[in-house]
Amino acid sequence: MRGITVGVDGSAHAQHALEWAVREAGARHMALNVITVNPVLVSGWTREPVILPGDEKALVEVREAAAEAVDKAVAANGEPAPASVSVMAVNGAVAEELVTASRDSDLVVVGARGGGGFSRLALGSISSQVVHHAECPVVVVPHSR
Repeated sequence: MRGITVGVDGSAHAQHALEWAVREAGARHMALNVITVNPVLVSGWTREPVILPGDEKALVEVREAAAEAVDKAVAANGEPAPASVSVMAVNGAVAEELVTASRDSDLVVVGARGGGGFSRLALGSISSQVVHHAECPVVVVPHSR
């Protein structure tokens, strides 16, 4: 999964990160890998996601929402377009999934804040974890005010 990986969650901050990643992937003629995560509990014993019956439906919904956002962002950007675009949805812990994706990425892009309730913070918990644990460079895209 070489190229630019961006995490999206439907928030305005993630949308800005997606738009930035689309422009950057297009300018550099790189692949754009979009990851959206359906947040589920992770077992303390196995570190594996605990998947409940409703999680598969939620996974389909978050993937469809992410694909729609990606289509709009790529169309709005125009040319140059990313070399390729893929959208992946997974059940798991958001930060952990993005850090795992960083192992095979040239760059990870996240929004400064996600859907959490502490909007005064400059950096959200997910973006902070990704910055500190990713295995490739990370860009945190701030939300314009």
